[in-house]
Amino acid sequence: MSGLDFSVVGKKNPEKILKYNSKDVILYALGIGAQTSELSFIYEGASGGLKVFPSYATVLRYSVFPHLGNISFPKFIHGEELVRLYKPFNPQGEVICFSEVTSIYDKIKAAVINVKTTGLSNDRSPLFEIESSFFYLGAGGFGGERGPKTEPITPPEDRSPDFSVTYKTAENQAALYRLSGDLNPLHIDPKAARFGGQEKPILHGLCTYGFATRAILYSVCDGDISRFKEFKVRFTNVVYPGESLTTEGWKVNGKYIIQVKTDRAIVLSNAYAIIG
Repeated sequence: MSGLDFSVVGKKNPEKILKYNSKDVILYALGIGAQTSELSFIYEGASGGLKVFPSYATVLRYSVFPHLGNISFPKFIHGEELVRLYKPFNPQGEVICFSEVTSIYDKIKAAVINVKTTGLSNDRSPLFEIESSFFYLGAGGFGGERGPKTEPITPPEDRSPDFSVTYKTAENQAALYRLSGDLNPLHIDPKAARFGGQEKPILHGLCTYGFATRAILYSVCDGDISRFKEFKVRFTNVVYPGESLTTEGWKVNGKYIIQVKTDRAIVLSNAYAIIG
């Protein structure tokens, strides 16, 4: 069925020890729009040492992404992402990482694939967890379970956001971001983008996620990476390199409801962030 291997569900993939260095985290920071004014994230000689954006966890999981069969990546669309952080990343080091496909649901027009990725420090203490959902277009209709419905998370309608930050993405943002590991041709090759149903290459959803992480970190964490605990989003529309991204947040019951939009559409929704 569309090359998707259903036997992978429930199988833990082998652990890998992933090494990264200061150049890797600096390249990632630049890929999510960091500027020279953010020296602590882009300069290894910064006063106080180099810091790592919490969303860097999404890069480390590329190396342990499960093999799902013979699939067509332009038809493979990111649906949701949740990153849970237990402690800040060191500016360089090693991470023990592994993944597992927890479920595959049948949405008729697509299969929804849920993947959990775990990162551990060298002493096997928790570093991060990632819960991801992906739509594989054209792979539905196999008679499987539809899966649970998620509760909507919507911003308050009776007040303005507690913070709002706008960043402009560069025309070459996707070309730069892909160097951190996501080489899906959907984001750089016009032919692959059209095959995937897009009029032109689109920005990586996790690049938008990184831009939002920056906005949250500076707006409510005072740049303190240790306060950034959890960030969950749903990818609801495409972003084209060169567009501006506005991240808004409302504090409700101890956490922040988040929304990210361009001039055209809301691109991240059903989102929240937990700040320590």
